[in-house]
Amino acid sequence: MKIVLTGVAGFIGACTAGRLLDQGHEVTGLDNLNDYYDPQLKRDRLSLLFDRKGFQFVEQDVADSDALLELTSAEAPDRFLHLAAQAGVRYSLENPRAYVNANLVGFANVLEACRQNRVAYLVYASSSSVYGNNPKVPFSEHDAVDHPLSLYAASKRANELMAHSYAHLYELPVTGLRFFTVYGPWGRPDMAPVKFARSIVRGEPIPVFNRGNHQRDFTYIDDIVDGVVRVTCDRPVSAELAQKAGDDPALSAAPFRIYNIGNGKPVQLMDFIATLEKHLGRKAQMEMLPVQAGDVLETWADCSDLERDYGYKPGTSLDEGIAHFVRWFREYYN
Repeated sequence: MKIVLTGVAGFIGACTAGRLLDQGHEVTGLDNLNDYYDPQLKRDRLSLLFDRKGFQFVEQDVADSDALLELTSAEAPDRFLHLAAQAGVRYSLENPRAYVNANLVGFANVLEACRQNRVAYLVYASSSSVYGNNPKVPFSEHDAVDHPLSLYAASKRANELMAHSYAHLYELPVTGLRFFTVYGPWGRPDMAPVKFARSIVRGEPIPVFNRGNHQRDFTYIDDIVDGVVRVTCDRPVSAELAQKAGDDPALSAAPFRIYNIGNGKPVQLMDFIATLEKHLGRKAQMEMLPVQAGDVLETWADCSDLERDYGYKPGTSLDEGIAHFVRWFREYYN
């Protein structure tokens, strides 16, 4: 199978590309290698893919509509996996324009590229951030999500609505995956595991927002990749019967689906820090701070739909996952 994968130099993108290549698929990976965080980490991830059979890399921005149309036409992929995005809730408070360009304009270009080139199936990254501070837990795809707390979350919810319109108007099969907090080797340096680990080994205080009263559905990267590959390589989604879809946000009379993809076992932030301390062999200095604007207090994924339809079942414990992460962290950052 031939697959175009955007955001291939990213954390999830690079790991997913590797798994797809392991299975014998051809992957054309796109990434603009921007400097939101150290581009060298992105290049180092790519270095693990460059010599792999079936892989090619194109340095390109999804916000460039003409280039994306041309590439999609030339490649004629069987699947389009769109993982590129401007990530980060807190950064969206500082630089909202980046989210408009990457997440809104870029996604519109992806939809058009798939429509005009009759791509058989589009799978794209959404986010658990769309749930905001939904008081009902665990979070379900069948819940309404109309009150995002950050522009990042709003852009991801907008992607879901845009995708549905294309599924309805042009019968483009499309599935969105709401990622919960992903961690593991090759993780982003702006996320808690790398930031906390770096501060702990340096003996520097780590900022603990909401004084540690957060819960996150931490999910190990290998489990996430397993789910992404299952959804991407399976048959395209089909339309639900109109009477079955009804007003359910997760269903549609168009070929459209949304799935949570997480661990289903929320972890207290303080327990996460304690597990990092255990495997690093050092105690953390903590600076207790109030809640930050845009932060969600709790995430908890109900992944029963993804398990039912694709057999997704994460199996990596937090202790095992952090052990793998720390091993990589020590080696990569010396």
